[in-house]
Amino acid sequence: MGDYLLGLDAGNTVIKAVIFDRHGNEIAAASEEGHSRMPSPGHVERGLDELWTNARHVIRACIEKAKIAPEEIAAIGCAGHGNGLYALDRDGAPLLGIQSLDTRAAGLVDEWRETGIGDRTYPIARQRPWPSQTPTLLAWLKRHRPELFNRIGTVFFSKDFVVNRLTGRRVSEVSDMSGAGLLDLAARRYDKALMEAYGLGDCMELLPPLIESADIAGTVTEEVAMQTGLATGTPVVGGLFDVVASALGSGVSRTGSASIIAGTWSINQVIIDGPDLDGPVFMSSTFDRTRYMAMENSATSAANLEWLVREFFDGEHAEGVSPFDACCALAGAIRPAADDPLYHPYLYGAQQDGHARAGFYGIAGWHTKGHLVRALLEGVAFGHRQHIETIRKAGAIFNEAVLSGGGSRSLIWPQIFADVLGVPVSVASSRETGALGAAIAAGTGVGIFADFGAGAAAMVRSERQYRPDVSLQAHYARRYALYQDIGEAMAPLWRRLTAVPPAAAGVTA
Repeated sequence: MGDYLLGLDAGNTVIKAVIFDRHGNEIAAASEEGHSRMPSPGHVERGLDELWTNARHVIRACIEKAKIAPEEIAAIGCAGHGNGLYALDRDGAPLLGIQSLDTRAAGLVDEWRETGIGDRTYPIARQRPWPSQTPTLLAWLKRHRPELFNRIGTVFFSKDFVVNRLTGRRVSEVSDMSGAGLLDLAARRYDKALMEAYGLGDCMELLPPLIESADIAGTVTEEVAMQTGLATGTPVVGGLFDVVASALGSGVSRTGSASIIAGTWSINQVIIDGPDLDGPVFMSSTFDRTRYMAMENSATSAANLEWLVREFFDGEHAEGVSPFDACCALAGAIRPAADDPLYHPYLYGAQQDGHARAGFYGIAGWHTKGHLVRALLEGVAFGHRQHIETIRKAGAIFNEAVLSGGGSRSLIWPQIFADVLGVPVSVASSRETGALGAAIAAGTGVGIFADFGAGAAAMVRSERQYRPDVSLQAHYARRYALYQDIGEAMAPLWRRLTAVPPAAAGVTA
C-alpha cells in the first residue's frame, strides 16, 4: 500500500488538492479558484464543468509537485462545502450547482415558518428549513423552475460531484446528507416522512445510495487517470462535509471537543455521543460511524473580510505582503475603546433571516480604516459567540476550542476570538485542515488508521495557542450586548429594505 494520501477540498469557489504522508506532513498542494455567478439577487451558482476542470488541474499539478509515482497514493478523500444543491440530469450529465451562499429561498422559509414545517422536520433531521439548505432549494426549484426541476436525476453535494467524476459512481455519504437535513439522524437513513414534510415526497429517487464517510465509494477510472495523472484503481472514499473534515483535520476528534471555523461560513461545532442535546441547535450531522456533531452555523464569517479586501483594500499593501495580513495589521494597531464602531457580518443574510444585511454602526469622524477592519473582525467573532451560546444552552460543555479556516491564519484574529469567546483558542499547524480531514478519512477507509481518532493523533499537530485577555472581558461583554441590541432593532428594517414594492416589481435590483 502507498505511503501517501490525497485530500481534496471543494469549497464554494476554490478547489484544493493536497498530498500528505502518513504523519500529516504536507508533501505538495495545488489550488484553483472558480467563478460564482449571481444571475439574480440572492442567487449564487457555479458551473459544474468548470469545477471538474479545476479539479483535474489541481490533482495533476499536485502530483507533479510531489514528484511521486501516482501508485504511491494509497487512497483519496474529498471534502466539500455542505448544502446548496448540486445536481446531475437523468443521464448523469452535470446540470446545476447552487452554492451555500444562495438565499433565493428566503421567502419560502418564511412561509414554512408560518405553517410549522420546521416542527415536522426537526424531530427527524434535528434541523429546521433555512434558505441555503438543500431540500429547501429543491422545493424552491420544484415550485419556481419546474422545467429545470424535472430534468434532475441526482441530488447531492459539491464533493459528491467530484467523487462522481473520479469514479463514475453516484453516491453520497452520511455527514453531508445529515448536515443538509435529509436524513433521519438517529437511524442514519433517508426518510419518506421527512421528504414529505418538505413537499418532496415524490423525490426519493433523486437521492443517491448512501454510504459512511470512510467507506470506499469507488475507484479512479482509466479515463480519469489519463486526465489527472492518478493511478487507475486508486480507492476513493465517500468523503466528508467540509466542516466535519476541517474539525478532524485540526485535531478535534474526542467527544466534547469544540471546533470553530472562520471560513466562508461561521462554523461552531462540538462532538457529541448521540444525536440529541437538551435543547435545539441549528443542525447536527454525523461525525464518524457512531458519533455526531452539534452545530450552529451561518454564512457570516471570513467572507466578510474577503469582501472588504476585494472592494476597498486590493492593491493597498506593500509588495510581498498579503492584503489580508495588511488589513489585520491595521486592526492590530487599534487600541480597543468603548466608542469603537460595530459591524454586523450579514453580507449573505443571517442564519434564520435571509433578509438580514451587513452594516457598520457608530462610525465617527476620528475613526480610521483600522477601526473599521477591527470592527469587522470583532463583528464576525460576535457572530460566532452568538452561535456558541446557543450550543451551550442546548447542553454541550466545552472549555477550549480549535480555530481553523482562513481566519486562523491571521496573527490578530485568533486573539480576538479568544477574548470575545472567553476560552483558550488553539490553531493547528496545517492550514489545509479540510483536505487533511479528508485524507484522514481516506486513510481510515483503507485501513491505515483504525478510526478517525487514530488518524488525527498520527497526522495533526498544534501550532499556536491564545488565552483570553481578562482585562477586556467587561469591554467585550458590553460591545456584544450592543451588537445584539442593534441586530434586534434592525431586523424589521432589513425586511423593509429587501421587500420589493409592487410599483418596483419590474425593476432590476
